Amino acid sequence: MKSGLDTNLRGVSVVHAPNGKGISEVVWASGSNGVILKSIDEGKTWQGLQVAGGEALDFRGIVAFNANVAFVMSSGDGEKSRIYKTMDGGKTWNLQYTDKSKEFFLDTIACLTETHCFALGDPMDGRFLVLSTTDGEFWGPLLTPSMPAALPTEGAFAASNSCLFVSGKEIFFGTGGPAARVFHSPDSGHTWTVVETPIAHGNASSGIFSIARTKQNEIVVVGGNYQDPKQASAAAAYSLDGGKSWQLFEQQPGGYRSSVACHRGAQCVAVGPNGEDVSSGKLTAAFWKPTDALNLNAVAIMDVKHGWSVGPKGTIARFIDYTGVHRGTQRHLQHPASPLPDK
Repeated sequence: MKSGLDTNLRGVSVVHAPNGKGISEVVWASGSNGVILKSIDEGKTWQGLQVAGGEALDFRGIVAFNANVAFVMSSGDGEKSRIYKTMDGGKTWNLQYTDKSKEFFLDTIACLTETHCFALGDPMDGRFLVLSTTDGEFWGPLLTPSMPAALPTEGAFAASNSCLFVSGKEIFFGTGGPAARVFHSPDSGHTWTVVETPIAHGNASSGIFSIARTKQNEIVVVGGNYQDPKQASAAAAYSLDGGKSWQLFEQQPGGYRSSVACHRGAQCVAVGPNGEDVSSGKLTAAFWKPTDALNLNAVAIMDVKHGWSVGPKGTIARFIDYTGVHRGTQRHLQHPASPLPDK
């Protein structure tokens, strides 16, 4: 479906939340031109939200917890990179962090709880910037003296709000440029290691764009070269030992993929500009099967039957059962504040 808005949607977050009639899917999405959208009724109707003074911001990442509480992150040079939080469903937004430094550029945001979150930024002073909050209000850089130095021109991609993954005390993030590397901290950012992966790299448009985990020690990364989206080699890799070693999937997805989301059981969905793929089976024997040819940027999966994805020109897609390769959409979407036909 199309939102009818002039926006490139890159952030999507979906949660189960009570709505007075039981439990419903609450979906938040964000993108360029200051657009933030919310649906509290599984996509039947959408509400357009605004951040005061943020009409020109590019909201690349959003993390929601229910219909009222959400963080949104914008990307851009210096003060164009910002973190906001709402506690009242998007009626008001509190600016929590920004920086005037010209090197400051935020790529992604991820949360463990409503109060414990992380954000990843491109390297400053030779190391990747990791911000954190433990009270849901005040943010600050982690002290990362043990983090390996960034390579010259190495960076992270703000393409889908998914190049950073956090779980418990573990932090993972993927990079691109001269190498496609995975940084890992097992202790909330106190110590770090870094490992190279076989994902396509070597220029500013290639590397790891997204990282997800299926089981404790099973991790998946996707990416490739966004300037050559049909290139189907070295676009997806996996690790069976918690990120210590990596190998390419024997069967690759259909091209560059900007986002991957996985459910327990090694079932994953990868999306990109020339289509979507689903995987099945164990990672060592997993295959990627094409499903659709939609141009999508980011995907969020709740379980095998519920997921949402967003893309350019205000595109929003709903995955009804991706194991059965069945995608449902509402069509003829009008303004997001208007009711949508349920088809």
